[in-house]
Amino acid sequence: MATTSDLRPGIVIRFNNELCTVLESQHRTPGNLRAFYQVKMRQIKNGKLLENRFRSGEEIDIVRVERKTMQFLYRDAEDMVFMDTETYDQVHVPEVVVGEQAGYLKESGEATISFNGSDVVQVELPPHVTLLIAHTEPGVKGDTATGATKPATMESGATVQVPLFVNEGDMIRVDTRTGEYLDRVKN
Repeated sequence: MATTSDLRPGIVIRFNNELCTVLESQHRTPGNLRAFYQVKMRQIKNGKLLENRFRSGEEIDIVRVERKTMQFLYRDAEDMVFMDTETYDQVHVPEVVVGEQAGYLKESGEATISFNGSDVVQVELPPHVTLLIAHTEPGVKGDTATGATKPATMESGATVQVPLFVNEGDMIRVDTRTGEYLDRVKN
């Protein structure tokens, strides 16, 4: 068994008979009280955020996961279908497991999927993706001086705040972790 000192962001633990991904772990020693770990985690089944205090040195159950790079094929109702590029096996992943990043996945995009046996535990996208702007209001000459932004709908369906000079049909890079516009990409 592992102890609380092994808690790191990204690992998967079994907490209250549920698989949870650790998002943040802080070691705290408040004055003359006993040390503890304040841990933020996300339940894998329903995406619910949890926060818990573990005593320092307490045993925890770390779950081993296998990671594979897979290709996104299409959306099927509430599932997203991925394909293993080596074996061509298809895996249906509930969109809740992918989370907010689902909007940045376009067909043939790659993602790293973590498995616990045959169960999908986590889906990680690359830090940056290049997307085509499907719809936005047209830019006006001279709008580059201010830091103002406007909403733009991407080809994948996500909405990103972009600078006023960006137009429909432009390719842009988006940070998948924050959903922020990074820069325009030359065609």
